[in-house]
Amino acid sequence: MKAFLLALLVAVLCVEQAHSLVCFTCKEKSSNWACLAPAICPSDANYCVTTYLGAGIGGHSGQSISKGCASVCPSFGINIGILAASVSCCSSFLCNISGASSVKVSYSVLAMAILASFVYIRAGL
Repeated sequence: MKAFLLALLVAVLCVEQAHSLVCFTCKEKSSNWACLAPAICPSDANYCVTTYLGAGIGGHSGQSISKGCASVCPSFGINIGILAASVSCCSSFLCNISGASSVKVSYSVLAMAILASFVYIRAGL
């Protein structure tokens, strides 16, 4: 009987370990290639989260990508052409591989923003 209970306990512990979420993790990297380090999430984490920030004006642009585990999903997205930000969530094994799956560049809005910045600079405002 003791052997049966011990085997049952080991099986339960192994099943719990097998269901742990694994996500890619990184903090404020400029490339998605730097965000491909897998980590086992804490038991209370149900989501893999990717945070993307991107900005560009004139010839200058930059982006920041962070990934990790979370217990809640703070989904968010905005794109105003010269600035884009998103927080996306998923809940399966290494599902947050993409750097910015929900943010798409609006080239027409970006072009208008660049044009407006040139007009602003030219007018000396």
